[in-house]
Amino acid sequence: MTTYRQKKQVYAWALYDWANSAYATAVMAGFFPLFFKEYWSGDMASSESTFWLGLANAAGALLIAMLAPVLGAIADQGGLKRQMLLAFTSLGVVTTAALFLVGQGAWTWALIIYLLGALGFSGANIFYDALIVDVADKHELDRASALGYGLGYIGGGVLFAFDVWMVSRPEIFGLLNSAEAVRWSFISVAIWWAVFTLPMGLWVRERKGRSRISLWAASRNGFRQLLETFHHLRGLKSVWLFLLAYFFYIDGVNTVARMAVDYGLSLGFTSQVLIAALLLTQFIAFPAAIALGWAGDRFGAKPVLLLAILVYALVCIWSSTMQHEQDFYVLAAAIGLVMGGIQSLSRSMYARMIPSEQSAEFFGFFNMLGKFSAVLGPALMGASSMLSGSARISIIVIVLLFALGAVFLCFVRDERV
Repeated sequence: MTTYRQKKQVYAWALYDWANSAYATAVMAGFFPLFFKEYWSGDMASSESTFWLGLANAAGALLIAMLAPVLGAIADQGGLKRQMLLAFTSLGVVTTAALFLVGQGAWTWALIIYLLGALGFSGANIFYDALIVDVADKHELDRASALGYGLGYIGGGVLFAFDVWMVSRPEIFGLLNSAEAVRWSFISVAIWWAVFTLPMGLWVRERKGRSRISLWAASRNGFRQLLETFHHLRGLKSVWLFLLAYFFYIDGVNTVARMAVDYGLSLGFTSQVLIAALLLTQFIAFPAAIALGWAGDRFGAKPVLLLAILVYALVCIWSSTMQHEQDFYVLAAAIGLVMGGIQSLSRSMYARMIPSEQSAEFFGFFNMLGKFSAVLGPALMGASSMLSGSARISIIVIVLLFALGAVFLCFVRDERV
């Protein structure tokens, strides 16, 4: 039976998704690629700015991918998951606010600061994901994970909607123009992220297991444990097959999320249409994530994941041929229906398959592959756009990644309890 204290921890944990999704929505998917193309690198050719943005996303993902399993091992050894989440969140909050200070044309500084913010965002997510086993029992994982993503989409959408209003009507807020409003939106994201992280810091606690040790001892033991886990994984067939499947299909998910606005701009769609489509995705994703969490609990995570992968593949095929702005709205709605489900069910399915006492370490591998996958997709899109001069060709690459992910997932056993 779930106690009041357990419920409070679940909601405090899930509220962190509400907090950090403002960054994923308003900065990563929304204003940064838009502002980068039109303000910080306005004199640059469209294909060249796509290349640099893709390269920046790939570099940030590569860095966190290399650090993820080591950080996870250290956190498990020292009982430091919550503390390390708060440290990486602080990095993300400070650097997001710092984007306010980057002047027009300073695209290099914009990319460097964005990289640091993405590192804070992605690093904190390693420990956020790992803490799910500390706040929810196994039979509650699908619903708890879906609650987090659901709150994330609605929370990110609410702040993004406010920022879009501020950008479209800057005079109401006493601002000179839309460019100044975008800069202030970065400040609003930093404040939102910081404030709604407080319940995590106050109420979430790791379950008692290993004794707390020093950071130095945790680091030393963490490296040793990391090598042991590599050997351990060889005997967990379903785990490494799932990680392989996840590597490919989440690559497509991450690439679509990070490059969709840039892709739409390359096709000549207006920024107003793209922003409206992003908002549509967010608000559809909230109830859809909850519904797919229920479906995963009822029918099993794997069949629902395969359905979501199919929808993403069809979206990529259609997007390579679309001509009209209204098509972008339809595609945004379709992505919203499955975006939350594919992420939340991946997390909960994996959580059931791993040893709970090594959750941060195993989620380090989970996030490592997720971030390595975010290296491949944006880099391929950027390179193919630069070489071909056509954004439409670059989007087809993503279909192959979804197909490979689906094939490997078919061989994974869904460990339900």
